[in-house]
Amino acid sequence: MYPIFNKTLAAIALSLITATTSFAQAQPATASANMSTPDGLVKFVVEDVMNTIKSDKAIQSGDLRKVNALVDQKILPYSDFQKTTRLSMGRNWSKATPAQQALITQEFKTLLIRIYGGALAQVKDQKIQYKPFRASADDTDVIVRTVVVGKGEPIQIDYRLEKTGNAWRVYDINILGAWLVESYRNQFNDQVSKGGIDGLIQFLQQRNNSLANAK
Repeated sequence: MYPIFNKTLAAIALSLITATTSFAQAQPATASANMSTPDGLVKFVVEDVMNTIKSDKAIQSGDLRKVNALVDQKILPYSDFQKTTRLSMGRNWSKATPAQQALITQEFKTLLIRIYGGALAQVKDQKIQYKPFRASADDTDVIVRTVVVGKGEPIQIDYRLEKTGNAWRVYDINILGAWLVESYRNQFNDQVSKGGIDGLIQFLQQRNNSLANAK
């Protein structure tokens, strides 16, 4: 069983990671000082992502080619999705060869896109509230906390970022009290215990094929 996230909120969070990388690329030349902080970056990116989703009918329709292109162009070069995968695998990451690590990272990314990509169509009138950000100037690993307000009860979404050089990168998200990395770690460990690293790769590939054929 896969983690039970609200699909709309997961799509917003996944899209935030995607757009964060785009902003990081442009940041050195154009961003003001407050946008170089974790909370300033998250606020800027959330607004940009929400507007992008609302104006892109292909993404709204769940076009996986468009969603994949968005992620490939923005998330991979500038964020640390490999760290997301590494933490999700836990102790088993070191058991994989570099080629296996790269394949698992790619298959995991594809899985998340297939699970949550179609939910982007549901992003409409949600508003984001930003909780006060508290961190020391020398912190390199922080959490930015937000609340999504729309119809129904407010929903917590938090973002964990790491500073690498001068850039902040999102590598984990917390939706309704469940961190993405923690939610997948037990599943990954279970698959490795059953079939080794190749068993995990096969599991991810089979799951992706199943979701692709269900479209």
